Amino acid sequence: MRITVFGSTGRTGRHVLAEGLRRGHAITAFTRRPQTLLDQSSLAAVVTGDGRDPDAVRRAVTGADAVLAIVSAERRKGPHHTAAVLEVIIDAMTDLGIRRLVATSAYPIVARTPQLPMALLRRLLASAYADLTRMEHLLTSSELDWTVVRLNRLTDAPARGRTRLSRGELDRPAGLTRADAAATLLDVIADDTTARAALNAAGPRPGGS
Repeated sequence: MRITVFGSTGRTGRHVLAEGLRRGHAITAFTRRPQTLLDQSSLAAVVTGDGRDPDAVRRAVTGADAVLAIVSAERRKGPHHTAAVLEVIIDAMTDLGIRRLVATSAYPIVARTPQLPMALLRRLLASAYADLTRMEHLLTSSELDWTVVRLNRLTDAPARGRTRLSRGELDRPAGLTRADAAATLLDVIADDTTARAALNAAGPRPGGS
């Protein structure tokens, strides 16, 4: 597939680039920091710009089969531009007739258990989670073949495999490695049966599968 990746130089995005290239995809990396890309020669293209710039976004998605957006605020207190960036991406894709879009979100915005930790997270990250909620609303209101993948407690540990995906609340929502998250995102973007669905993702249960 020809996949454009927004957030390509982030901690998860870098895993997506590596795994996507390993799988033989033609990857276009969109980034504000192209100098941080380790090997640009293996990529189909690198587009430098701000995700809120319609012209830059349009250049990045032109010719793509699918778009993967891993857009989050760099700091807990903001600024938070996830919804603003996704609005531009959705407009560009709609105009160009590109339908497949996968975007990451955060599982705690919908989780009810464990009650106290989730409530605390929602209080600490209220602004960021409000931004993600608005982003999800933009996606679900669009006519694209979107999928939201809500990630849970990402870590930099080695890949473990056995990522759990659910359309409902997760049972014992264990943390997920960034390497496993990247593989899962690439699995989802190639799976048309996940279109127009919100998926909750977590690592394997402690001591189990």
